Amino acid sequence: MNKNTILGWATLLMLVMGILLIALGAFRYDDVAGWGFAAVGIGFLANAWVFSSLKGRL
Repeated sequence: MNKNTILGWATLLMLVMGILLIALGAFRYDDVAGWGFAAVGIGFLANAWVFSSLKGRL
């Protein structure tokens, strides 16, 4: 596996984890903890976006 393949897998895993955390915050926790889960999920999506943009440049 080269660097681009590893970045692709990392992007996919972070996308899945970000969507899962946002869904957990939206549907499971209705109080203040839900906002925290959603914020962390948005952070995961931002990191996945960075990993996706690095693919092919390293």
